Amino acid sequence: MKRFFIGIFFAALLVNAAFSEVFEFKYKKGDTYRILTKVEEDVIMNGVYSHHAKIVNRVSIEVSDVTADGAGVHNATFMASDESNNTKGKHFSWGNTYKSTYTRSKQGIFTISDELFMPVIRNLPIFPAEDVKRGQKWTANGYEAEDLRRAFKMTKPYIVPFSAQYEYRGTQAQNDGRLLHEFRVSYNIYYDSPAPTGALAKQDYPAKTMGHSEQILFFDAEKGALDHYSETFRIVIDTAWGNRYDFRGQSESEVQDFVRTSDEKTVDSVKDIVENLGMENVKVIAGENGLTISMENIKFYPDSDKLLESEMSKIEMIAQILSQYPNNDLLITGHTARAGSVESQDKLSVERADAVAELLIEMGVKSREQIFIKGMGSRVPVAPSDTEENKARNRRVEITILDK
Repeated sequence: MKRFFIGIFFAALLVNAAFSEVFEFKYKKGDTYRILTKVEEDVIMNGVYSHHAKIVNRVSIEVSDVTADGAGVHNATFMASDESNNTKGKHFSWGNTYKSTYTRSKQGIFTISDELFMPVIRNLPIFPAEDVKRGQKWTANGYEAEDLRRAFKMTKPYIVPFSAQYEYRGTQAQNDGRLLHEFRVSYNIYYDSPAPTGALAKQDYPAKTMGHSEQILFFDAEKGALDHYSETFRIVIDTAWGNRYDFRGQSESEVQDFVRTSDEKTVDSVKDIVENLGMENVKVIAGENGLTISMENIKFYPDSDKLLESEMSKIEMIAQILSQYPNNDLLITGHTARAGSVESQDKLSVERADAVAELLIEMGVKSREQIFIKGMGSRVPVAPSDTEENKARNRRVEITILDK
């Protein structure tokens, strides 16, 4: 029996060694997918440890068109979130979002306006136009486009070029039975920036950028898309005034299709489920970011983020609905009635969103990285806070099934 399996193993190696394929991105108009990247990095400033950061970068993309040569026109929304340190569950807060439109060729080359800051890493990966064999290596140029508006008041992306080295390592079987293609990509950065002119010349600026990135990419050739990848990196920026910023860490990304939930058919379907389950004070709304389930008059203990036991069955029923959309991330938004200070309202709304997020994680609905929270205080009421009934409506938690 052992000899039989050993024979299969070596036969597979021979097939893999002889295998070659043309790798290219395949785009289809109307395709939607999201990229979720988890980053863990240490930040050192002028040789002194500053802090450890946990960041989630979320990109939602729709292919709005495909050109005659097979390139895809991408409409993308980018969002970066730091882990919230002021919440009990340490959930990721919903950060600022950025829109971007760009075209990417079948080989992976970007065409993008120099006014756009996202995506950061461009022209990676780039595949050769011809067949690629296991063990084959090649190089291709790419660049990073850093957003330094806050740190150095640079109004356009700070462009850092690099030359990436690629190696095709063959196929890897996944737990779900799929066969993905593995690539190793690495690049070094050493870039002297041109000195700025005009008003920018009178302030500090990044004079030299150095660094290294090592990535392992897994590509679905049948689908024509990246599936997941990981990276180890270090980036060092020396400024003209002698400051040094040092970022070092790891990241991992997954690419997943998601379901559009804000269409009329899906909204009506979820409304029917809510009605059939007999859930009171629950509304289903189509919004800009997706389908929102709004729990009005949700009952917490006074001035607390602890839910009354009577509300747990409602959360459990909503969890059943959410489980039907495993690849869609969630945004949970807390709202309060107009009572107390603005600061206390904001704090309480975040804490209540956090409490609902923690319950959904405990129920196994989503992973921690798939849930984002936001507190709006009393700034977005659904009714005037002139009666107790209206105040109760404004005390709500909204769960948005994100489709962008």
